[in-house]
Amino acid sequence: MICKRIFVLIAVIAVCMHAGAQEQQGLLEDSLKTKISTKYLETVSNKAEGLEKKINAKSAKTLRQFQQQELRMHRKLSKLDSLKAKQIFGDAQQQYASLENKLKDAKLNRYIPSLDSIGTSLKFLEQNPQFLSSAKDAGQKLKYAIDQVNGLKTELQKAEDIKTFIRQRKDYLRSQLKDLGFAKELKKLSKQSYYAAAQLNEYRELLKDHKKAERKTLELLTKTKLFKDFFRKNSMLASLFRLPGDDPSSFGGASLAGLQTRSQVTALIQSQISSGGPNAQQQLQQNIQQAQSELNRLKDKMNQAGGGSSDEELPDFKINNQRKKNFWKKWELGVNTQSNKPNSFFPVTTDISMMAGFRPHDNYVVGIGIGGLIGWGKDIRHIDISSQGMSIKSFAEIKIRGSFHFATEYEMVYRNEIRNIEQLKDRSVWQYSGLAGLSKVVSLKTKFFKKTKLQLMWDFLSYRQVPRTQAILFRVSYNIK
Repeated sequence: MICKRIFVLIAVIAVCMHAGAQEQQGLLEDSLKTKISTKYLETVSNKAEGLEKKINAKSAKTLRQFQQQELRMHRKLSKLDSLKAKQIFGDAQQQYASLENKLKDAKLNRYIPSLDSIGTSLKFLEQNPQFLSSAKDAGQKLKYAIDQVNGLKTELQKAEDIKTFIRQRKDYLRSQLKDLGFAKELKKLSKQSYYAAAQLNEYRELLKDHKKAERKTLELLTKTKLFKDFFRKNSMLASLFRLPGDDPSSFGGASLAGLQTRSQVTALIQSQISSGGPNAQQQLQQNIQQAQSELNRLKDKMNQAGGGSSDEELPDFKINNQRKKNFWKKWELGVNTQSNKPNSFFPVTTDISMMAGFRPHDNYVVGIGIGGLIGWGKDIRHIDISSQGMSIKSFAEIKIRGSFHFATEYEMVYRNEIRNIEQLKDRSVWQYSGLAGLSKVVSLKTKFFKKTKLQLMWDFLSYRQVPRTQAILFRVSYNIK
């Protein structure tokens, strides 16, 4: 009797939970009618359009530079051996023409998860316009967003084809010219090939950076059964593999007949373990751990080499990771502090500067900064915070070894209270400093300050100042990233 009551109670709870889930699902789907606005479409359009232009420009530039380098090698070899040059470079024009024809019919055949999610969501909204905002131009913006995403897919495939062509062409020229005195030129081709692949990976990473409107919309869509079913049948992923829950008869992708199932593989492993004796299980686990460790080691080696993708080769030159970044990502912001004229362990003034550095290469950075001088009073018993002037700086740092850098800086300091702008126009009241010294970077794991930089600098212009200023300066700066 008690068991029967428990069973009835469980059944009632299950029915209530199912009804509640259906009600919640219905509310979610109804809420989409008002929550998916044209802001999502605008965000996707701007992102796709911007990336499409960048990829198009970068791909054209990369291919042009590679072709120019190949022409220079052709001319050089023609002067040494015209027959050999004709033999190696004779079909070059035909190869580039074939590439151009291929690019005209480019269609993305590489799976990119973030792009698949965005593209499928747009197709879903196109077929289910009731989930869109009722804005007058919503349909027009949806069509424009779909066109931009399709254009981005085309450009990504073109870039992929160009990258593959450059790698194959580079390998061919290396095999033909490696013993003919073209080491410098071949190294340059290797750089162009590597950075073409690295830049393409950088663009793919940018696709993962979803804005707030994108994240909100995709989260809402993925919670609905209607979109999940649509994704299973219409996404690029669905065309590659049959997803769990799909009807095998409706699957339009490649046939997986003949492949072993997971249960078959598991049964095979279990049979091998049972025939291996009492220590077979332990031995298998050790082998798996060793294999995993080796894979992780190889992965770390690839990442340190600047790779991160299986289609990138290990280069035979020193990598400059800044070449893979766009213009704005090469900038570094920082805060520089320096206290002057210590008196009884209490600084009279502190120079706090905001620094902006541009890093075109991993090994050096150049930049400018502007700061203010804050006065603290005479001593700890007479604190008086005041403005005591300003500073303007330019700097450069070159890596020596490890985390040590050779640092130089030129700065102008105005050490008086600023009452109006006219004061600053008199150059005779500014103090000029030329600094040179060592800089040591120390890792600092915080939310805002990623690196601490300790600097010991010599002001070689201090001896000209009247009155003479400090010759040896110690500074602390923090990178904001």
